[in-house]
Amino acid sequence: MSGRRLSDAPRETGLLLSAVLLIACAVFLLGPLASARAAEGEGGVAWRLEQPQPPEPPVGVPPSSTPIGLGHVGDIEFWAPNRGLLITQGNGSTIPSGLWAYNGQRWHELSTVCGATDGRVAWAGPEEFWTISNGRPGQAANPKTGQPAPLEDNTLCHFANGQVAASYASPAFQANSYQPMHALACMSPADCWFAGDPLPELQGGEAFHLHWNGGSLTAEPTPQGHPVEDMRKFAGTLYESVRLSRGDEEAVPEIPFPFALHVINPKGVTPQVEPVPGVPLYSSDELPQALDFLHLGANEDSLWAAAGTVREPPEGKFAPLTVVRDVEGVWSQVLGSESTIATPPINEDVVNSIAPEPGTEGAWLALDSQQDSLQPSPTATALIAHVAADGTVETQTLPSASEIAQGVGPKGAAKVISCPSYQDCWMVTTQGWLFHLAPEAERTRQLDTSGAFSSLITFRPADEGLPQIVPDAPPPDTSGLTEAQVTKPGLIEIPTANESKVRAPLLSNLHSHLRHGTTLELSFHLAVKAKVKLVAKRKKKIVASTPTRTLAQGNRKVLLALNRRRWPTKLDLQTHALEPLPLVSTRLPGNNTVGTGVAKLPGAPTFGDSPWLISSFGGSLP
Repeated sequence: MSGRRLSDAPRETGLLLSAVLLIACAVFLLGPLASARAAEGEGGVAWRLEQPQPPEPPVGVPPSSTPIGLGHVGDIEFWAPNRGLLITQGNGSTIPSGLWAYNGQRWHELSTVCGATDGRVAWAGPEEFWTISNGRPGQAANPKTGQPAPLEDNTLCHFANGQVAASYASPAFQANSYQPMHALACMSPADCWFAGDPLPELQGGEAFHLHWNGGSLTAEPTPQGHPVEDMRKFAGTLYESVRLSRGDEEAVPEIPFPFALHVINPKGVTPQVEPVPGVPLYSSDELPQALDFLHLGANEDSLWAAAGTVREPPEGKFAPLTVVRDVEGVWSQVLGSESTIATPPINEDVVNSIAPEPGTEGAWLALDSQQDSLQPSPTATALIAHVAADGTVETQTLPSASEIAQGVGPKGAAKVISCPSYQDCWMVTTQGWLFHLAPEAERTRQLDTSGAFSSLITFRPADEGLPQIVPDAPPPDTSGLTEAQVTKPGLIEIPTANESKVRAPLLSNLHSHLRHGTTLELSFHLAVKAKVKLVAKRKKKIVASTPTRTLAQGNRKVLLALNRRRWPTKLDLQTHALEPLPLVSTRLPGNNTVGTGVAKLPGAPTFGDSPWLISSFGGSLP
């Protein structure tokens, strides 16, 4: 007012300004309510609680008549509007730790294995996906401190064709042990990345990454030693966000300051991971560590990133809730210190998740308070916000006013949000309750009939990467036989008192030969029909492989073309028996062997550090 009091202005001007102020106050105070009304009114598009029924209880236990929370849900992802997944920690004995699937009609329990404390899900294909999951008890405690082996979010499950195709873990308390993971994404079924907490200090400030190349899982540490918290595919590129903190150790410090967003380059491009410049996150007087990590969300048109202020800003310099957006390689700040939009009511809230809505220029935020984010309350009200590309913010609390009038109580703060299509979004609260945004007439979709998501998955194979003794073939299936039939001669061979019997090795008589200098011929004997694949590696990288073939019992051979410039240092003959291995007497010579072996390949040309090719055999196919 330039020092003038409102009463000094003409009466008409004073009345006009008073009206403007009243309107502004009304908009500020009633904005959430107005947004709620809009969401419940125009077009019938509304957020509604749509909680699935609990899974079927054990025989003799009466089923629950009311839904309950699914427990802490770490992630919810969709391949299509009628094909979705969520991963949960579980909720007591009623909701096991595992996964749930959405088929367009309802959510149902999909897996009682591979759940996690704070798991993540990434689609690799229409019927293939990966999860960050909890480990399984059984590893020895730290011999120096007695500390139990960590289990939270440090293993991976690979689901394909309606089953857990493989499980991956590592021995605890080693320099290269798997760290707790928080982020994963797939470019294709043969190109997936996983990341999380930094490697131990003795690794020199490197960031923990794993890469799946379609045949193996390898460690790919990067020199930016920050925890990786989120990962998202957008426009043919993988983006990852990191949590920046004072005192982070970096093997190679980023100049001029640490970057909150990185891009993962395709294999063969150096560097493998590099910062994304030009993202307008901070003002000139803000520090990068003043913002929490960026939550990422993407649709076909844009990549969104959002972060709230950290609880204790460095040097007391507060950074407001910030939202940025990338369209065709150009970043803009939607909300934040450099935005021209008036201070929004969500300025000091914690961002838990962001999901752009397809077909629109806006995104949904799942928000929480600083206090509740530390200790989630089951009676907290969920706060969500719709942010338009021009910075317009509309907030809404859930349950909605109409649901509260019907007796629906608070279900916890908003935790994870995902939007598979236009006017179609799902939000999960901290207590595992699901809310669905949809037109009233379109709350269900066409039923997904894929067999990969129709049967309950209860088996998780042994963890690859842990020391274990794995038989070459499963034991004979006696599930349909009585005890008398199992012991009846002719059905199952039983050794005599003076004789012990073992399973014949699947592989024997291994011989290798180089043809024409670069074609490897590997011959062997198969005890039974089996799947076979030969993989050549140079150190940890696959340099050549054969397709997986099904070969009959008997003497067999495979051919593998090698490259003189990438000469392998190891061969892995992966096998999987398709029939039970026969029992043979240990009294016969050579029948106490196992189906693995080591061979030296004569005649290998000298290239660099590989004058000889040392070949190891015995890997197993799923």
